[in-house]
Amino acid sequence: MLSSRVSEKRTTAKPQELQKAAPVKGHPPMTTYREFHRRSIESPEDFWREQANRIHWETRFETVLDRSNPPFSRWFVGGRTNLCHNAVDRHLAERAQQNALIYVSTETGIERQYTYAELHAEVNRMAAVMRSLGVKRSDRVLIYLPMIPEAVFAMLACARLGAIHSVVFGGFAAPNLAARIDDAKPVLIVTADAGARAGKVIDYTPLVDEAMSRATHKTPHVLLIDRQLTPERLNAPYLVAYEPLREQFFDVHVQCEWLESTEPSYVLYTSGTTGKPKGVQRDVGGYAVALAASMEYIFQGKPADTMFTASDVGWVVGHSYIVYAPLIAGLTTVMYEGTPIRPDGGIWWRLVEQYKINLMFTAPTAIRVLKKQDPALLKQADLSSLRTLFLAGEPLDEPTASWIADSLGKPVVDNFWQTETGWPILAIQRGVEALPQKLGSPGVPCYGYDLTLRNENTGEPCPPGEKGVITLGYPLPPGCMSTVWGDDARFVKTYWESVPNQQVYSTFDWGIQDEDGYVTILGRTDDVINVAGHRLGTREIEEALSSHKAVAEVAVVGVTDQVKGQAAIAFVVVRDAAAYDSDDARAKLSADLCATVDRQLGAIARPAQVALVSMLPKTRSGKLLRRAIAALAEGRDPGDLPTIEDPSALQQIRDAVALGFGTRGG
Repeated sequence: MLSSRVSEKRTTAKPQELQKAAPVKGHPPMTTYREFHRRSIESPEDFWREQANRIHWETRFETVLDRSNPPFSRWFVGGRTNLCHNAVDRHLAERAQQNALIYVSTETGIERQYTYAELHAEVNRMAAVMRSLGVKRSDRVLIYLPMIPEAVFAMLACARLGAIHSVVFGGFAAPNLAARIDDAKPVLIVTADAGARAGKVIDYTPLVDEAMSRATHKTPHVLLIDRQLTPERLNAPYLVAYEPLREQFFDVHVQCEWLESTEPSYVLYTSGTTGKPKGVQRDVGGYAVALAASMEYIFQGKPADTMFTASDVGWVVGHSYIVYAPLIAGLTTVMYEGTPIRPDGGIWWRLVEQYKINLMFTAPTAIRVLKKQDPALLKQADLSSLRTLFLAGEPLDEPTASWIADSLGKPVVDNFWQTETGWPILAIQRGVEALPQKLGSPGVPCYGYDLTLRNENTGEPCPPGEKGVITLGYPLPPGCMSTVWGDDARFVKTYWESVPNQQVYSTFDWGIQDEDGYVTILGRTDDVINVAGHRLGTREIEEALSSHKAVAEVAVVGVTDQVKGQAAIAFVVVRDAAAYDSDDARAKLSADLCATVDRQLGAIARPAQVALVSMLPKTRSGKLLRRAIAALAEGRDPGDLPTIEDPSALQQIRDAVALGFGTRGG
């Protein structure tokens, strides 16, 4: 548990101005966002040189942009900086007693506040502990933690030491965790005894132990944060208790390691169209600059504001807008462990009132859940401090947007981006010009992004109103992924060679752009689905289901879900149909299949429905007709399918849909 020397009282320090390395100056007069965006595309070196003044450089960069090896781009070459210094140390002179981190857990009832000075001390303690366990510059540290302050301390400690952190969402199962261990090859894993969700305790140590036994790479130490949530203790030789070491290094100061701007800062794994996860690699300097700029131009965050991002540090939103961006910009960030409806549907709004939250950021799924709660709960809280609600992670439907905007009486700003980009691609740029919103669209291309919708067959640009693949021109702006960890070839092949006749970055999203430049997202072009803001590879779910001895073939597709955005539906062909001709047998198989997915991928990947069919629609060459299956699952016309091997397979899907997909999964 935390030492009693950590403050748990809210500071009353007055807001102070952000300490900057240098003022951002030199902008030519701008009258419209269109001009602002055009300059970022036509003169990226000049544009980003100015934005780079937002952060501290220990050594000033020599070259703003190195584009000598497309599609790779290197930003602020020769510059040396540190993410931890920019997020914590540089604020100490002027805002040491301002709250940096507010932690609230409705699972445990614990609330804590850390000033910038206290956060600095905790990060130094964590860094000293990591260093004592052999962590050094360029080493990887895998962080497998729930939403607790130590997750923030660990991320910032890695940045301080120059180590590369890889945060894995705490709900992931052991095989999933083992795959990331083998890919990142960490020298240290940081975990906790347990996490908690909706009142249920999830024991982490058995998952880590199983992952360690499965992984080929043998990590020498696992640093354990003991929350005392589980009665049993795993007594493995690699486990090291954090609290005694924290006390040992309580007053130690660890110097920041000044990193080259283009060195890796972290690796964050994201689902792909194959079973092997992609490690999105981010740099140091470009990421810091991009986040700092986004806090002004997109989120309009000011020093001493309070920002509540209701996400998880295991996802990119948590990396960027719980941890790094708010702290770099001198804000107070709120970290929340719990659900939006426990103890009741008013908890988030009470947090807004209690902590005078100015900016809030969550996913449309959470708002759809809150929409079902008693509307009086929203009205009972004083929301006068709240300026803007930001939503991202999945398409925002018009009824949800209209309901929450009317209920709050505050601006609701949609935005669209990816793990790969690290910050928004599309948004309403209110920090430059008060652009109008268009319900159903997340907005216009953000500065730095040369966005074009292209025909999937020819690669040619699409005219306004025509559906196309959303692509980004070279170079990607600062803050975007620099490569796939350990696999430059995969970075090029996956992202830069999928659009015919063009070397452009594919987002793998369909969209339509109107005459004013606003883009509407229509869904994915690949086999990744979006469930409550979580990207899941359908192929990964298929591989997990296929490992069950009863399964002969399986197809998993995403269908529209009114609450979660999308849900995974599994159509399964069994080896012995006669063994599952009763309702009880089918129900038991469905439960077994869902349990298999839980064990291999975690509960977030569990299919919402499992349907047993005798065959799957395929082309004559044997390729699954996934789009046709998804269309039928949603009750849509699958279109003309001249290449289908056996049209009767479509009727199998139709029958399963008519029966409500068969058996409910999870």
